Amino acid sequence: MAEKKELPQKNAEPDDAAKKKKLIIIGAAALILLIGIGVGGFFLMKKPPPEKKEVDPAASVPVPELNHGADLGPMVDITEFIVNIISADGNHYVKTALTLELTTPQAKDEINQRMPQIRDAILLLIGNKTFEELQDLEGKRLLKAEIMSKINGFLQAGKVKSIFFTEFVVQ
Repeated sequence: MAEKKELPQKNAEPDDAAKKKKLIIIGAAALILLIGIGVGGFFLMKKPPPEKKEVDPAASVPVPELNHGADLGPMVDITEFIVNIISADGNHYVKTALTLELTTPQAKDEINQRMPQIRDAILLLIGNKTFEELQDLEGKRLLKAEIMSKINGFLQAGKVKSIFFTEFVVQ
């Protein structure tokens, strides 16, 4: 009879061990599941990093506002240019004319005297631009700033206050 009592005890011990193993496995699986949900929730709730904005050099170029009460300086017209521009996909050119607003009347006389230098500088500046650069507003603003800087480098009796494109065709 002692043998019969031992058999059920031996069977009871493996059942307890099996139950403990199952509980440990279930607990570990639940823990792994909770960690997975936490990590997934963290990445789904995380805000995307802000996009880096490129600094646009043309945004700092002053654009004259139309103010009816503003005093206009002396104006000098520069007749039309036709300039070949840089392009990888064929021949492109720019046809443009512009008007310069000056700060002093003396600058107008100096501009007229230096017109060959000024036209040469403008031709070289436009000729070094690409078709893509001159297609958008920022490219045109940047071109205005470069032209103004170059011309103001020549002048001694005054400065260019504003540049107005009176004609601008890129083809």
